[in-house]
This record gives sequence, structure tokens and C-alpha cells, in this order.
Amino acid sequence: MKRIITFGELMLRLSPPDHEVLLQSPILEATFGGAEANVAVSLANYGENTSFVTALPNNPIGKAAVMNLRSFGIDTSHIVFKGERVGIYYAQKGSCFRPSQVIYDRAHSSFSEIKPEDLDWDVIFEDADWFHVTGITPAVSEGAALATLEAVKKAKDMGITVSCDLNYRKKLWKWGKKAPEVMRELAKYLDVMIANEEDCQLALGIDAHIDVTKGALDPESYKGIIKTVFDLYPQLSYVATTLRESVSADHNNWSAILANKDAFMVSRKYQITDIVDRVGGGDSFGAGLIYGLRHFKDPKDALEFAVAASALKHTIPGDFNRVSKEDVLNLMGGDVSGRVQR
Repeated sequence: MKRIITFGELMLRLSPPDHEVLLQSPILEATFGGAEANVAVSLANYGENTSFVTALPNNPIGKAAVMNLRSFGIDTSHIVFKGERVGIYYAQKGSCFRPSQVIYDRAHSSFSEIKPEDLDWDVIFEDADWFHVTGITPAVSEGAALATLEAVKKAKDMGITVSCDLNYRKKLWKWGKKAPEVMRELAKYLDVMIANEEDCQLALGIDAHIDVTKGALDPESYKGIIKTVFDLYPQLSYVATTLRESVSADHNNWSAILANKDAFMVSRKYQITDIVDRVGGGDSFGAGLIYGLRHFKDPKDALEFAVAASALKHTIPGDFNRVSKEDVLNLMGGDVSGRVQR
């Protein structure tokens, strides 16, 4: 089985119990997470041969992070050990009118100090046919940005499919260049792009002209911006975007769009009430889309698999989506086994 490679920062996640605010009680639950690692875990749970590439310190916390990844069956042989700290983020769950909150403490982490020369992509990409990254990785530091650009260029040279969730993070783009200066170049090497209206505006500098504050989102209003993306990056095979309608911190409506040059597909909409944890929802969508595009003959089935997988993630605490492909297929409510291509 060909391998899927993901590249990014694995962080220590610290969260107060249940829906408490930070340090309301002297307890913080410690787990691991991070966008690209979240994708790797989901894919491993679906039975894919998955490798995760990152940089971690050679200390007990770094080693615990590696062991956590290995517990899901993820290959960690290409992790670089350098630096002195694991990046941290604090995740406070919202409730009703109070939104969730994320606070980063990842400056000077091992991953932020990564350099292109730390990674041998010829070796890493051996026997791989898919590479996934997000816009978070190049936002962390100049070294991480240069390493990401080198990776996508090498992947394309080797005929590997490249996917990227643009995932704009204003809090991270502080190392010198603005997001469009990096992401416009990176986008030239993508086959599959995942981006919402904010990502298109702030990561690529494309005017979206979509009002996300009016409540219900009209999928038809996304046709124009998706066409613009295809016009700017004609090598793309697919563009996907998630549609989150926030009723409250506990209740979201969730659907998505998948488009190629010939079709504009809209998924079923899920009403997700009593949300347990929405962190990682987009990552679980990305992983579901990768799995679906690799295994279903019809891209509409791939879209429905991705949306169902991410809907399920909202019911699970922590970054990682701990569901099987059978769980996702059950939620889809239909037998797609006859449409699986491999």
C-alpha cells in the first residue's frame, strides 16, 4: 500500500475539564494535537499507511508525543529530533453564547526551528503517493515555510498528489512575510485545495464577497470564488470548502462543497447539536476527503464521507478523530461499497 505523508507541528494541548474557563479549577487535561497530525490519525484509523513528519525535542515530552502517534499505527521514522520544547496550545471549550478560545504558546518550539536541510524528501517520499500539509505549517516560521515549499515542489516532481488546507491563522503569521506572499507560490503545486472564504481572502488575497454573518450560507454564492481559484491555479483537480453555520457554541450546521472543472457538488447538511469539541473538525474533513478521493469512484461519495467524518468529530473530545471508516459509512446511511475503486 502506498503511503500518505503529512507534515506539520505536533503540539501539547492543555484544556480545562468539561466547559470550565482556563484555571477555574487547578486542573488542565493534557493531550496532543495539531492539524496535520490530526489528519494522519484519522487516515490511520481508516486503515491507510500514514507517516507524520515533524520536529520534536529529544526529551520525555517529545518522546511521549511520538509514542502517542505510534499508538495509532502512524510511522514516525522521519521525525527530526532537535530543539528544546514542544509547542503548547490552550483550548477552552465554549458553551451557548460563550465562544471557544485558543491561546498559543509555541514560540521557539522545536518545529519553529526546523530548516529545509533537516529533511530529506527523496527518502521521506519513497513509496508515497499523497502529501498533505496546511497553511499553518508555513505560518510558524521562515524555516518551516521554506521546508514546506521544498516539499511540495519535490512531491510534484515525483508525481505525488499534493493537498493543502489553507487554514489561515492570523496569530501565527509574524515571522516576516505575509500569508499571500508564501501561499500563492505554494498553491501552484497543489492538486487538491481546501479553503473557506476567509482563507481565499487572507491566504491568497482573493476577494470573496461572501457574507458569513447573515446566518444560513448559500452554496451558490461560492461558485464565483471557486471559479476564480481554478482560473488562477489551473493545475488544481479539486477545490473544497466547508460551510459552518454557527447557531451557538453548542449548535452548528455543517456541510461542504467539492468542485472540479466540470462539477459543483454540495453535501448533505448536518445539524450538530450539543457539540463536544469542534477543534479538529476541519482536519477530520480533510482526512475524510483524502480517503474518499483515494477510494471512491464518485467524488460526490468522497465529499459525503468527508462531511460525515467531520460531523462525527464534533462529538469527540480532543484533537483526534477516533472513529473508523465503518462509523462514517453508517452515518452516511448508504452502502457505497460497490462504488469503491480500490
